Amino acid sequence: MFQDRPDRDEIVLVGRSNVGKSTLMRELTGHSKFTTGKKPGVTRKPNHFDWNAEKFMFTDLPGFGFMSGVDRDTREAIKTDVVQYIEEHADDILAAVLVVDGKSVIDIIDRHTTEDSIPHDVEMFFFLDELDIPTVVAVNKMDKVDDRDERLNDLCDRLGLFPPWKQWRNVIAPITAKRGDISHLEDALRSHLHEQGRDDLFKFL
Repeated sequence: MFQDRPDRDEIVLVGRSNVGKSTLMRELTGHSKFTTGKKPGVTRKPNHFDWNAEKFMFTDLPGFGFMSGVDRDTREAIKTDVVQYIEEHADDILAAVLVVDGKSVIDIIDRHTTEDSIPHDVEMFFFLDELDIPTVVAVNKMDKVDDRDERLNDLCDRLGLFPPWKQWRNVIAPITAKRGDISHLEDALRSHLHEQGRDDLFKFL
């Protein structure tokens, strides 16, 4: 289990390995200390970026799912740690950002959907909902997607949200973190913070 968590309210970033969570973390915080890499699984423990005076932080949680060169037991242990972290600190999590790869997310979900199993992305979305954690699905790498609206509508369908996606702007946020295009996500997070009376945190978005 992850240790040494600062005592802060937080916004957490979750998602599969190699979907751009750490790149997004750099964009949200304006700091470049977060490790990124083409090799999946670079982040193995939470990366916290906190503001002591505000008792607030962003947390980049380790990626889950398949990771090249990482054995199944290790992958499952990481996922379990992520789930336990979220469960344990749910009361302090103001919002969750579930990051997915806009280019591949539909194929991945469909490939892993069977009668007996739910894909990690969908499972995590439902898990966060069960804990009443406001969740934004940040659909990253949208610069590589041609059929933008169709892809986002398909994602809504897979998540149990009635398309079109544009009626879910507080839930579905198309972004391209690498290019700094994260305005849809920032708008959605501000909306969730406002509902919790935390307009004081707008300055971080």
